[in-house]
Amino acid sequence: MFKLKRRMGDASSGPMTYVSPATMINGKIAGQGAYVFSGTVEGECDINGSLTLAEGGRWKGRMTADNIVVSGNVEGEIVARQQIEIVATARVAGSLRGPMIAVAEGAIIDGDINVTSGRSPVRFQEKRQP
Repeated sequence: MFKLKRRMGDASSGPMTYVSPATMINGKIAGQGAYVFSGTVEGECDINGSLTLAEGGRWKGRMTADNIVVSGNVEGEIVARQQIEIVATARVAGSLRGPMIAVAEGAIIDGDINVTSGRSPVRFQEKRQP
């Protein structure tokens, strides 16, 4: 039976690269597939796939990926080729740019939001329990 996927993470398949909370990365990251960052990153990335910054994760620099979910803290630019989801726990000091952007009630964004498809950003209230 076909099941609709509400979130980008629901549709992820294949192996996932996980960066633990105790890890600090400084530099450029490039790759393909699904990535989850729970630690601290200072630098930039270009991911052909999905990038998730978990709650408690910190990112300083530019994020570029097909799909991006932010639950942690970002200081920098977030650029998605497809869509961005900003979760209620997210704190962003920087700009968002992509064809589709969803921002949860409670998220803090201090910067510009540029929806490149011409649509308005979508606001939502998180109803899922962790």
